[in-house]
Amino acid sequence: MQADQVQLRDADLDDLDAIMALEIATFPSDAWSREMMAAELAAPHTRYLVALVGEAIVGYAGLSAPVGATQADIQTIAVDGQHRRLGIGALLVARLLDEARVRRVDDVLLEVRADNPGAQRLYERHGFAPIAVRPRYYQPDDVDAIVMRWEAGS
Repeated sequence: MQADQVQLRDADLDDLDAIMALEIATFPSDAWSREMMAAELAAPHTRYLVALVGEAIVGYAGLSAPVGATQADIQTIAVDGQHRRLGIGALLVARLLDEARVRRVDDVLLEVRADNPGAQRLYERHGFAPIAVRPRYYQPDDVDAIVMRWEAGS
């Protein structure tokens, strides 16, 4: 399978079951609750995308960028284990950064687990740079979060 066989579209509440299945599989110890994810999908200041192979949702990602804000946050991103390393995460990040540009934000922040160097490299390839560490941010695993920032124009 190639990344060009993947379709991206806006997520909606009808996608919640598939998104939650990926959320729980990807983040077993600190998955968002169904209620939190539903609120994110319905919020006016967010844009969530799903990645589809055929009819199957194999990834999702979300950006929070309130109207008029100068800063946005990539809230979450996940790709099904069988579809990783195929460029799907890169497509999702690129599309979220396109949305950030449309919303005219100055920078985008995210947190990534310190024990996930693959994700860190993905973000670095898109122009993110580490700016801080949040000790023991991911619970109950006691894993640090690396805060990364992308600046408009980068």
